[in-house]
Amino acid sequence: MVKYLKVRIIITIKKIAKIANVSVGTVDRIIHNRGQVTEENIAKVQTIIKEYGYKKNIFASNLAFNKKFKFAVFLPKNKNVEYWQAPIVGISKAAEELANFGISIDYLYFDYNISSFKKTATKVLKMDYDGLLFAPIFYEESVSFLKEYKKKNTPIVMIDSNLPEIDGVAYIGQDSYQSGYLGGKLISYGIKNDSNVLILKITRNVESTSRTNVFLQRIKGFYAFFNDKQNLPKFNFTEISIKYDIENQLNINMFSGIDCVFIPNSRVYIVAKFIKENDLQGIRVVGYELLKQNLEYLNDGIIDFLIHQKPEEQGYMGINHLYKKVVLKETVTDLHHMQLEIIVQENYTATKL
Repeated sequence: MVKYLKVRIIITIKKIAKIANVSVGTVDRIIHNRGQVTEENIAKVQTIIKEYGYKKNIFASNLAFNKKFKFAVFLPKNKNVEYWQAPIVGISKAAEELANFGISIDYLYFDYNISSFKKTATKVLKMDYDGLLFAPIFYEESVSFLKEYKKKNTPIVMIDSNLPEIDGVAYIGQDSYQSGYLGGKLISYGIKNDSNVLILKITRNVESTSRTNVFLQRIKGFYAFFNDKQNLPKFNFTEISIKYDIENQLNINMFSGIDCVFIPNSRVYIVAKFIKENDLQGIRVVGYELLKQNLEYLNDGIIDFLIHQKPEEQGYMGINHLYKKVVLKETVTDLHHMQLEIIVQENYTATKL
């Protein structure tokens, strides 16, 4: 039996004009919505465009006019902060791929405090960019900044944390509630007897309210799993908050009778280190992110599960979102939740081989 390949005809403005029996100038005015065209010719040209799948060559147009685009990246400083190094890797990769399309990136960093954030935000507001990638670390300050920046009518993409109350701003990141729900499932997996669970919130001495909201949503989702699954053994919950930048806040009494520990952020290594140093046995540990120290304790068997929200991919997708919206003029979905990825000792080791 002979199989025939379907050949796609490449349609140009000249070919459209010939098929429609109109001038090239008429087709150009219709495509670029410049008016002075009869309704009859508009209907004919649009029918041909739909049939043949004509798309404007944005790349060629930009080259012809030597058009440049500059995006701003407004993030916390990543020196000695492993988590915030990851988005920059993704952003840099996207920037390199898109450099030939006239795209460049300005990196504007702030120290992890409100004063530095406000200073950098003021600088960003004074500059003119074609798009902005932003992580809303400090809630109230981020809301104020976004409301002011939106007056520029410039596309904005948020990563890491979402502020859904700000309309017209894209978000690429994890669904915090759903990731907490998954954390509950991982804690309960295979447990057949009544268990005691410690929810350990490890925050900075000066923590941002936006990041805190992420943790709270994860904890809310965590509890929701157990509320939904009535056939499980009985789980008893204890919540404790400590500051990770203050020494010696963990003690043996916190872990007395504890079977499982859920840490709703990336500082799982602090708990894993304490468990290892004190030779605490039989405790299931679930937390977040593929930080170097987390992975070391995962490989040691101290951490059982890590939920990965792919910060590198968030940065990469954020720049591509701006590229599609600003350069290609495409309609892009403003909400993209990252796929939840579960990392265990075995599949992490497999990815390194």
